[in-house]
Amino acid sequence: MARLRPRRLGLWVLGGVAALAVLAAGGTWIYIHVIEGPAPAPLSLNSSISASSGSASSGSASSGSASSGSASAAGVAGTWRVTSGSIVGYRVDEVLAGQNSVAVGRTSSINGSLTISGTTVTAASFTVQMATIHSDQSQRDAQFNGRIMDTAAYPTGALRLTSPIALGGVPASYVIKTYEAAGNLTLHGRTRPVTFTLRAERTTAGIEVSGSIPVLFANWGIANPSFGSFVTTQNHGQLEFLVKLAR
Repeated sequence: MARLRPRRLGLWVLGGVAALAVLAAGGTWIYIHVIEGPAPAPLSLNSSISASSGSASSGSASSGSASSGSASAAGVAGTWRVTSGSIVGYRVDEVLAGQNSVAVGRTSSINGSLTISGTTVTAASFTVQMATIHSDQSQRDAQFNGRIMDTAAYPTGALRLTSPIALGGVPASYVIKTYEAAGNLTLHGRTRPVTFTLRAERTTAGIEVSGSIPVLFANWGIANPSFGSFVTTQNHGQLEFLVKLAR
């Protein structure tokens, strides 16, 4: 059998390396897009009856239908506490072995309450047990609980409203309205002021609120989730929530 010439042997080696690279990339694509499937959709309100939305600034209500009088105001006044069905978590864009992906982790371990006086939200405070946040990947969760969030040292995250939110009239049930909120967000042992948009809806069971808060990791001293050159992420993510409240 004739021996392969060095040049031809080199071409075979390069071809083999290229083929392995294609197979690795293809395998990652198949895993992300076929086996793992798409990331969960962002948390949001999904009223099956009606949904009117608009914009509001400085805590005022968005334009919408069905503002009601003092009877409805009395109906929402009081303290509302987190109930079952509430979810909070993170959403971060990442690149896994050259393939775009979205990392999502969530928990239902939420405690807290919201207080309404008349037609104004005067107080709200929520806490989350950080170690209960899980994604679809155990390796990702290990990194989250360890070097990224250090949940042993900083077991809770918290959000506290720092400015009242004027409802501008109480909407009818199943009318979604949009508000601007300001609060203090505590993550990784650090507290920073945040402003964010939220959407709220009255239901037959109580009140539901959803929204997301942009989180620049460096502002909270959080390590970038990137892991070597295999997994790289942006320097920011989203804290998203869907909170259900009952009396």
